[in-house]
Amino acid sequence: MSERNWQLARKQQRLEQRARILQQVRAFFVERGLLEVETPQRIPANAPELHIDATEAGEAVLQTSPELAMKRLLAAGYPDLFQLCRVWRSGERGGRHLPEFTMLEWYRRDADYTTLMNDCEALLLRLVPAGCLVWQGSSIDLTPPWPRLSVAEAFRRHASCTVDEALATERFDEILIVEVEPRLGPGPLFLTDYPAPLAALARLKPDNPSTAERVELYLGGLELANGFSELTDPVEQRARFVAEETARRTAGKPPRPLPEPYLAELANLPSCAGIALGIDRLVMLLTDAPTIDAVVAFTPEQL
Repeated sequence: MSERNWQLARKQQRLEQRARILQQVRAFFVERGLLEVETPQRIPANAPELHIDATEAGEAVLQTSPELAMKRLLAAGYPDLFQLCRVWRSGERGGRHLPEFTMLEWYRRDADYTTLMNDCEALLLRLVPAGCLVWQGSSIDLTPPWPRLSVAEAFRRHASCTVDEALATERFDEILIVEVEPRLGPGPLFLTDYPAPLAALARLKPDNPSTAERVELYLGGLELANGFSELTDPVEQRARFVAEETARRTAGKPPRPLPEPYLAELANLPSCAGIALGIDRLVMLLTDAPTIDAVVAFTPEQL
């Protein structure tokens, strides 16, 4: 008889906790009237992003996010939606990253990114009724409302240059990760109003078009969620996709087609907001796990 795989066995308690967390997450959204959906994971094209590489799957790719399919459902008249699914991002591996991970994504009609922030506060309080989370020796007060800090102000407080200077020297991501994020505290904190060049699929602020209605949630020092007031202008979205795909090809990355069905239906998308939250990182926080490896049954190296 072979020896038991103790590397797997020692994860059992956390994986049981993970199962209960997923049950609570589903219950939270169902109770609020959101429809759970499933969309294909092998697709012709993702939204092009310079710093996210898709995993090839024959002539198609694996999804980096279910957002395009979910917004096509909204454009077809579906109500508020949520989905728990697997996503893939090639080359992402570390103590907080996996190339295959679990995503929670939800969308609300007739809403903006402030609604998503309220949802995040309510969801975490549902999962942590005591209102206090202890992770890796830090006690984190989850009492709402959580602080909201603009990217521009975060750079003014914590970075060695302004946002505009970081963008001009193509060092925004580096400075954000090295200088700003470590000073955001254990959180929770919403980092809001990203500069327009980093809008992705977010709409620009009507009163300040130099910034986008984009928000990222930080908790325990981890980037936990990323959401937008969604862009519904197909002309602007196509221009952004073309620019991003051009940047990818200039960087030597393999060419991918644009998501034409999404662009064709985008004009029918109602005013809405959507956000993606990393389930594995959430489970890390809720089970006091030091690394992401501890909260998944198998890491890539164990297969």
